[in-house]
Amino acid sequence: MSQEADRELARLWRVSRTVHEMVRDRGYLVADYEVEVGFDQFKNDFGATGSVDRGPMSFSVKHAEDDGTLYVYFCAEKNVSKAAMKTFITSMDKIGAKRGIIIWSEKMSPAAKKTLQELASEYHLEDFQESDLLVNITRHFLVPKHQIMRKDEKDQLIKRYRLKETQLPRIMITDPVARYYGMKRGQVMKIERASETAGRYITYRICM
Repeated sequence: MSQEADRELARLWRVSRTVHEMVRDRGYLVADYEVEVGFDQFKNDFGATGSVDRGPMSFSVKHAEDDGTLYVYFCAEKNVSKAAMKTFITSMDKIGAKRGIIIWSEKMSPAAKKTLQELASEYHLEDFQESDLLVNITRHFLVPKHQIMRKDEKDQLIKRYRLKETQLPRIMITDPVARYYGMKRGQVMKIERASETAGRYITYRICM
Protein backbone atom coordinates (compact mmCIF):
# COMPACT_ATOMS: atom_id res chain seq x y z
CA MET A 1 0.00 0.00 0.00
CA SER A 2 1.31 3.45 -0.92
CA GLN A 3 1.96 6.08 1.74
CA GLU A 4 -0.81 8.21 0.25
CA ALA A 5 -3.35 5.38 0.57
CA ASP A 6 -2.14 4.66 4.10
CA ARG A 7 -2.65 8.31 5.08
CA GLU A 8 -6.12 8.30 3.55
CA LEU A 9 -7.02 5.18 5.49
CA ALA A 10 -5.79 6.74 8.73
CA ARG A 11 -7.94 9.77 7.97
CA LEU A 12 -11.00 7.64 7.21
CA TRP A 13 -10.44 5.61 10.37
CA ARG A 14 -10.84 8.82 12.40
CA VAL A 15 -13.89 9.83 10.38
CA SER A 16 -15.50 6.42 10.87
CA ARG A 17 -15.00 6.59 14.62
CA THR A 18 -16.60 10.04 14.83
CA VAL A 19 -19.54 8.89 12.70
CA HIS A 20 -20.20 5.90 14.95
CA GLU A 21 -19.92 8.09 18.06
CA MET A 22 -22.30 10.64 16.53
CA VAL A 23 -24.87 8.01 15.62
CA ARG A 24 -24.67 6.48 19.11
CA ASP A 25 -25.04 9.92 20.72
CA ARG A 26 -28.28 10.33 18.75
CA GLY A 27 -29.72 7.27 20.47
CA TYR A 28 -28.96 4.57 17.89
CA LEU A 29 -27.79 1.09 18.86
CA VAL A 30 -24.05 1.14 18.28
CA ALA A 31 -21.86 -1.29 20.20
CA ASP A 32 -18.57 -0.29 21.83
CA TYR A 33 -16.56 -2.59 19.54
CA GLU A 34 -17.97 -0.74 16.50
CA VAL A 35 -16.69 2.57 17.87
CA GLU A 36 -13.36 1.28 19.15
CA VAL A 37 -12.11 -0.47 16.01
CA GLY A 38 -8.29 -0.33 15.96
CA PHE A 39 -6.45 1.02 12.93
CA ASP A 40 -4.94 -2.35 11.98
CA GLN A 41 -8.38 -3.95 11.91
CA PHE A 42 -9.82 -0.99 9.97
CA LYS A 43 -6.96 -1.22 7.47
CA ASN A 44 -7.57 -4.93 7.03
CA ASP A 45 -11.32 -4.40 6.51
CA PHE A 46 -11.22 -1.45 4.11
CA GLY A 47 -7.72 -1.36 2.61
CA ALA A 48 -6.70 -4.97 2.17
CA THR A 49 -6.55 -4.59 -1.62
CA GLY A 50 -3.95 -1.83 -1.38
CA SER A 51 -6.43 0.94 -2.10
CA VAL A 52 -9.14 2.61 -0.03
CA ASP A 53 -12.60 1.03 -0.36
CA ARG A 54 -15.35 3.24 1.05
CA GLY A 55 -18.24 1.11 -0.16
CA PRO A 56 -18.23 -1.49 2.66
CA MET A 57 -17.96 1.31 5.26
CA SER A 58 -21.66 2.14 4.80
CA PHE A 59 -23.97 0.75 7.48
CA SER A 60 -27.50 0.84 8.86
CA VAL A 61 -28.55 1.06 12.49
CA LYS A 62 -31.75 0.98 14.55
CA HIS A 63 -32.83 3.63 17.05
CA ALA A 64 -33.09 2.50 20.66
CA GLU A 65 -36.50 4.07 21.26
CA ASP A 66 -38.54 4.42 18.08
CA ASP A 67 -36.99 1.47 16.17
CA GLY A 68 -36.47 3.73 13.14
CA THR A 69 -33.62 2.85 10.79
CA LEU A 70 -30.78 5.19 9.85
CA TYR A 71 -28.57 4.49 6.84
CA VAL A 72 -25.06 5.95 6.73
CA TYR A 73 -23.57 6.02 3.24
CA PHE A 74 -19.87 6.62 2.58
CA CYS A 75 -19.76 7.89 -0.99
CA ALA A 76 -16.95 6.37 -3.06
CA GLU A 77 -17.00 9.29 -5.52
CA LYS A 78 -14.77 12.24 -4.66
CA ASN A 79 -17.32 14.54 -6.29
CA VAL A 80 -20.83 13.43 -5.39
CA SER A 81 -22.98 13.10 -8.52
CA LYS A 82 -26.71 12.77 -8.99
CA ALA A 83 -26.11 9.08 -9.77
CA ALA A 84 -24.39 8.63 -6.39
CA MET A 85 -27.41 10.20 -4.72
CA LYS A 86 -29.65 7.71 -6.54
CA THR A 87 -27.48 4.84 -5.22
CA PHE A 88 -27.78 6.32 -1.71
CA ILE A 89 -31.58 6.55 -1.86
CA THR A 90 -31.95 3.11 -3.47
CA SER A 91 -29.92 1.58 -0.64
CA MET A 92 -32.18 3.33 1.88
CA ASP A 93 -35.31 2.06 0.17
CA LYS A 94 -34.04 -1.53 0.20
CA ILE A 95 -33.91 -1.53 4.01
CA GLY A 96 -36.95 0.71 4.54
CA ALA A 97 -34.95 3.62 5.97
CA LYS A 98 -36.35 7.15 5.89
CA ARG A 99 -33.33 8.72 7.60
CA GLY A 100 -29.98 8.88 5.91
CA ILE A 101 -26.54 10.48 6.18
CA ILE A 102 -24.18 10.73 3.22
CA ILE A 103 -20.47 11.21 3.95
CA TRP A 104 -18.46 12.75 1.11
CA SER A 105 -14.80 13.57 0.62
CA GLU A 106 -14.30 16.57 -1.68
CA LYS A 107 -17.29 18.11 -3.43
CA MET A 108 -21.04 17.74 -3.81
CA SER A 109 -22.33 18.68 -7.24
CA PRO A 110 -25.19 21.20 -7.64
CA ALA A 111 -27.37 18.36 -9.00
CA ALA A 112 -26.68 16.26 -5.87
CA LYS A 113 -27.50 19.20 -3.59
CA LYS A 114 -30.74 19.76 -5.51
CA THR A 115 -31.66 16.10 -5.07
CA LEU A 116 -31.17 16.43 -1.30
CA GLN A 117 -33.56 19.39 -1.24
CA GLU A 118 -36.14 17.76 -3.51
CA LEU A 119 -36.35 14.64 -1.32
CA ALA A 120 -36.59 16.55 1.98
CA SER A 121 -40.37 16.01 2.21
CA GLU A 122 -40.04 12.23 1.85
CA TYR A 123 -36.78 11.50 3.67
CA HIS A 124 -34.73 13.07 6.46
CA LEU A 125 -31.36 13.45 4.75
CA GLU A 126 -28.11 14.94 6.00
CA ASP A 127 -24.67 15.33 4.49
CA PHE A 128 -21.24 15.72 6.08
CA GLN A 129 -17.86 16.32 4.51
CA GLU A 130 -15.18 13.97 5.82
CA SER A 131 -12.99 16.87 6.93
CA ASP A 132 -15.75 17.99 9.34
CA LEU A 133 -15.65 14.60 11.07
CA LEU A 134 -11.94 14.12 11.64
CA VAL A 135 -12.43 15.23 15.24
CA ASN A 136 -15.49 14.75 17.43
CA ILE A 137 -16.18 18.33 18.48
CA THR A 138 -18.42 17.26 21.37
CA ARG A 139 -15.48 15.52 23.05
CA HIS A 140 -13.51 18.77 23.36
CA PHE A 141 -13.12 19.84 27.00
CA LEU A 142 -14.46 23.33 26.22
CA VAL A 143 -17.72 22.00 24.74
CA PRO A 144 -20.38 21.56 27.45
CA LYS A 145 -22.79 18.64 27.65
CA HIS A 146 -25.62 18.90 25.11
CA GLN A 147 -28.88 16.96 25.09
CA ILE A 148 -31.94 17.33 22.84
CA MET A 149 -35.09 17.51 24.94
CA ARG A 150 -38.10 15.32 24.23
CA LYS A 151 -41.29 17.12 23.20
CA ASP A 152 -42.90 16.56 26.62
CA GLU A 153 -39.77 17.96 28.34
CA LYS A 154 -39.85 21.00 26.06
CA ASP A 155 -43.55 21.56 26.83
CA GLN A 156 -42.89 21.33 30.59
CA LEU A 157 -40.01 23.81 30.29
CA ILE A 158 -42.16 26.38 28.47
CA LYS A 159 -45.02 25.89 30.93
CA ARG A 160 -42.78 26.10 34.01
CA TYR A 161 -41.18 29.39 33.01
CA ARG A 162 -44.27 30.75 31.21
CA LEU A 163 -42.36 31.30 28.03
CA LYS A 164 -43.12 31.47 24.37
CA GLU A 165 -40.83 29.54 22.04
CA THR A 166 -39.66 32.82 20.51
CA GLN A 167 -38.35 33.92 23.93
CA LEU A 168 -35.83 31.09 24.16
CA PRO A 169 -32.21 31.72 23.10
CA ARG A 170 -31.47 30.24 19.70
CA ILE A 171 -29.12 27.72 18.18
CA MET A 172 -28.92 27.69 14.39
CA ILE A 173 -29.62 24.46 12.53
CA THR A 174 -26.25 24.96 10.81
CA ASP A 175 -24.36 25.10 14.14
CA PRO A 176 -21.76 22.28 14.22
CA VAL A 177 -23.13 20.85 17.48
CA ALA A 178 -26.73 21.05 16.23
CA ARG A 179 -25.65 19.21 13.07
CA TYR A 180 -23.80 16.59 15.13
CA TYR A 181 -26.97 15.75 17.03
CA GLY A 182 -29.22 16.01 13.95
CA MET A 183 -31.41 18.74 15.40
CA LYS A 184 -34.61 19.78 13.68
CA ARG A 185 -36.19 23.24 13.76
CA GLY A 186 -38.32 23.70 16.86
CA GLN A 187 -36.36 21.24 19.00
CA VAL A 188 -34.77 22.50 22.22
CA MET A 189 -31.23 21.73 23.33
CA LYS A 190 -30.40 21.48 27.03
CA ILE A 191 -26.85 22.68 27.65
CA GLU A 192 -25.14 21.87 30.94
CA ARG A 193 -21.99 23.74 31.95
CA ALA A 194 -19.82 23.37 35.02
CA SER A 195 -20.09 26.28 37.47
CA GLU A 196 -17.67 27.09 40.29
CA THR A 197 -20.47 28.57 42.39
CA ALA A 198 -23.57 26.53 41.49
CA GLY A 199 -21.95 23.22 40.57
CA ARG A 200 -23.66 23.26 37.21
CA TYR A 201 -25.33 25.88 35.07
CA ILE A 202 -28.11 24.88 32.63
CA THR A 203 -29.29 26.85 29.63
CA TYR A 204 -31.73 26.04 26.84
CA ARG A 205 -31.62 26.90 23.14
CA ILE A 206 -34.25 26.38 20.48
CA CYS A 207 -33.18 25.28 17.01
CA MET A 208 -33.98 27.76 14.26
